[in-house]
Amino acid sequence: MLFRAIHEDEPGPKWSGLFSEYRNAYLTWWAREGVAVRPTYMEGLNAMRTHMPEIVPLYEQLVELAGGGDRDARFLSFYCPPRYLTGCSQAIWPGDKPLMVRNYDYNPHAVDAVLLRTRWQGRRVIGMSDGLFGLVDGMNEDGLAVSLTFGGRREAGVGFGVPLLLRYILQTCTTVPEAIDVLARVPSHMSYNVTVLDAKRRFATAYLAPDRAPQITHAAVATNHQERVEWRSHARLTATVERERYLPQRLTLHPEPEDKFIRAFLRPPLYSLAFDRGFGTLYTAAYRPRTGRVEIFWPGRQWSKSFDAFEEDSMTIAYPQVTTAPAHYPGGA
Repeated sequence: MLFRAIHEDEPGPKWSGLFSEYRNAYLTWWAREGVAVRPTYMEGLNAMRTHMPEIVPLYEQLVELAGGGDRDARFLSFYCPPRYLTGCSQAIWPGDKPLMVRNYDYNPHAVDAVLLRTRWQGRRVIGMSDGLFGLVDGMNEDGLAVSLTFGGRREAGVGFGVPLLLRYILQTCTTVPEAIDVLARVPSHMSYNVTVLDAKRRFATAYLAPDRAPQITHAAVATNHQERVEWRSHARLTATVERERYLPQRLTLHPEPEDKFIRAFLRPPLYSLAFDRGFGTLYTAAYRPRTGRVEIFWPGRQWSKSFDAFEEDSMTIAYPQVTTAPAHYPGGA
């Protein structure tokens, strides 16, 4: 699997080229339940105008670069997309420096695998791309970091795919209180856990759901359920309870240096090799909001990027063979 680090301040030929490369896969996934069941272009645009008006000009710019087609525009709105889910882990290091560490677990055939640095609308953002508009984790130049995990519930409803919420937060917010306001008011189409951390080491985790009000917590750990397990078979498959129990032990019972804490994510039970079931740990990310640096880890390999030092390069990573077809694309956590 090829991971690419790409820098483009304003949406332009690099973004357009990437979208062209992935377009067929995106639209096949988006229309897999039928085009008619997806919201219309105007429904998506009006929802964005209602809930995310600040990034509507950016959305329109991306749609134009994508070719301006109806399906491209509907896909890029991230409004009421198909379901996507799997398993991830994320935690805030308990030391004095702000540090967020996360494992992204998903099918390697169903991800962008692009670490993107942008300066869209004048704000610098680094993050792992999803659908080339959304993000599954990321950080902005103001020292705000954000990451998502699936919330472990089947329910789907009217709202946005959560990767677009992460993009919106990083484009418009500078602090955790501002991010919490977004998470409390913008609807998510499925249940997700979103953890935010800022340069002052303020943090929060929001439990989002399409059928109940968001819950804002001070949880430093998130795996793949919310306050309790509601989807037992998914919980067993992803070992969400075991991972959630393990992380507080690292945080409180066995406080340790940040490098050792990061390395714990590269070993079981946090690190998953369940590729025969369609997903596994694709990377570990460590976001450092105070220094503007992100490190991406794989066993024995590492990328280090920052706002001031971002080399465009690539990393080829080998995973065990995936024997099941990707059921969900893009997104997941």
